[in-house]
Amino acid sequence: MRLGFSPFNAEMGYEEAFRLAAELGLDLEVPYDLHEVLPLPDAKTLRATGEALGVGFTLHLPFVEMNPASLIPSVRALAEERLKRALEFGEALGAKVGVLHTGQVPVRHPMALSLAWEALEKTLSALLPLPFPVALENLALSEEDLLRGPEELKALLDRFPHYGFCLDVGHALVELGPLGPSLYWEALGDRLIHLHLHDNHARRDDHLPVGTGAVPWERLAPRLKGFLATAALEVGGNIQGVRQSFSRLQTLLAS
Repeated sequence: MRLGFSPFNAEMGYEEAFRLAAELGLDLEVPYDLHEVLPLPDAKTLRATGEALGVGFTLHLPFVEMNPASLIPSVRALAEERLKRALEFGEALGAKVGVLHTGQVPVRHPMALSLAWEALEKTLSALLPLPFPVALENLALSEEDLLRGPEELKALLDRFPHYGFCLDVGHALVELGPLGPSLYWEALGDRLIHLHLHDNHARRDDHLPVGTGAVPWERLAPRLKGFLATAALEVGGNIQGVRQSFSRLQTLLAS
């Protein structure tokens, strides 16, 4: 497993994040949203710094005020446009994988659900061909999140074989309880290309350091040991949160 961390979740600037990543041998998961609103280094600059330090990248595609499943055509079209720009950014960055949220629906009415699914599939189709691998992430953190459970995400991925799966273990815990991460892994392990690793107490998406919540890490350890693709720590707590999570994972993988 090639591990990285999110500077956004850790509340770190790039200079500090690069130093820590180089020290620990980690990659960085770049939050594209921040590059839309702040004067941050461009993709080529980040890539050059990463190459000098031996730090690679994954990319979190935009999700703030973003809905690729919007029932409003102009809103969906704007989501598609932002995603295309983010994919261009990721290609210049040399991103190993991009992570995509699948969108929301305002009410769980049959007509609204049908239209939202159509909108999401239109967006996913419009992004093809992908310039680098993109993984659809499990959410189901609120009533508005469109996709629920491994079965719905599997059905979508079956229709879109160009995309992979990003298992967010914290989201799975909030949605389905302690068995949630394993249920998603069992259903979609053959499509799994990226992991989001963090912890919570099964009530909300707290992004706690690994080992400080209710995620059943010991149960997941055998699967983590055999996982050969990329993963990103989405933990708070600044440098200490990343170090604590990295140390906890090293212990798990060595046991």
